[in-house]
Amino acid sequence: MGGKVNGSPLSGRTVFFPTMTEAGSRAVAAAFRSVGIDARPMPPSDEETLVLGGRHSSGEECLPLKVTLGDALKLLVRKEVAPEKMALFMPTSDGPCRFGQYGSFMKVVFREMGFGDVLLLSPTCEDGYSGVGEHADELLRTAWRALVGSDLLQKLLLRVRPYEKEKGAADAAFDEALGLLCGAVEMRGEPQKRKLARVAESLRGGRALLHGVPADFSSPRPLIGVVGEIFCRLNTFSNDGALRKVEDAGGECWISDISEWVWATNAEQLRLLKRYRKHLSLTMFGAKMKWHFQRKDEHALAHVFEGDFRGYEEPHDIRVVYDLARPYLPPEGALGEMMLSVGKTVYLHRKGVDGILDINPFSCMNGIVSEAVYPRVSRDCDGLPVRVLYFDGTRADRRYELEIFMDLVRAYSAGKRMTRRLPEGMGAAVPRADAV
Repeated sequence: MGGKVNGSPLSGRTVFFPTMTEAGSRAVAAAFRSVGIDARPMPPSDEETLVLGGRHSSGEECLPLKVTLGDALKLLVRKEVAPEKMALFMPTSDGPCRFGQYGSFMKVVFREMGFGDVLLLSPTCEDGYSGVGEHADELLRTAWRALVGSDLLQKLLLRVRPYEKEKGAADAAFDEALGLLCGAVEMRGEPQKRKLARVAESLRGGRALLHGVPADFSSPRPLIGVVGEIFCRLNTFSNDGALRKVEDAGGECWISDISEWVWATNAEQLRLLKRYRKHLSLTMFGAKMKWHFQRKDEHALAHVFEGDFRGYEEPHDIRVVYDLARPYLPPEGALGEMMLSVGKTVYLHRKGVDGILDINPFSCMNGIVSEAVYPRVSRDCDGLPVRVLYFDGTRADRRYELEIFMDLVRAYSAGKRMTRRLPEGMGAAVPRADAV
């Protein structure tokens, strides 16, 4: 992996990233390679993933654990990588979610199967995911830019794909655009200012590719906000291609991205520092500086897409989402993605979406709590249709369920009070879903 990492725990190892999203995993792996660490995303999940993950778990764990464990075991049992050559990026967290126990559980499974030499790289929510070793400063900033860039390209893909004239053209353009981004991120030895300019230039190229996809925006579709547990809503295998099925049913999706999760962990770090009265500590200063530079980089990269996301703007501060959730769940007590799901639902309603899908693993506490308060949220949001979907790895036919949901969406859209602002090139009138 180069001289930079000799003597470190990662020396001689390849870091594998669970595919929360294919784009995000590819981009962050490129960021690790930019500091001399060999890294790549996990191979695509398949039925063997579920078999291996299910065989070595009790069944009480949620689907993301089964998928992540199964993907890692697939590499090991196939002997595609030796345990002593493998590192698995597995962040942890506090709060009620079982996600915080994944790393500990997987260590036990690996040890019992004779793969105890696998290294788990587990930065934490408490330190804002900064515990990644000697390259933390350079790597975290590069990885952040990679994540933001992949989120922006994904956001543009979801805007274009429902309107493409040739099926598959948007996905092909997106894949090429992602390659440009990863190539820019992976460049080594550049000053931060030059690196940012190179990433921005790659995004301009990716934007041009997606803008080049022949599309017909003359009849805007109903817009569906997608929230929920971060892995299940973003991992196409886990949610059985839910976003594509919404598109097949006549909708367009606006999904909460990975960046939202990073901002949430940053906010949690600041909250804990204040709770323990470290307002004037060096740690607090570092956390605020990180927030400043991440925001600065995010604005610089989002500027590349100026006009593309008019009406699709994300909250300027994650604490806005927490405040919107406060009437239903106290952010200081809930401590989970339920706050993000509920708060983002209210935010998306104010942006004029026509419906909400909340995607979760089966038995997810965050999903269950959110579902309990959604009837009140829906009433307060003028009857906004909200549907919670749970996934456990089985392949159920959800077309009928989604068709009913889309009928409710069209009925709501025909008489909704919230105005939806359309992006440039997508028409000027407020869309009505019954026109689709």
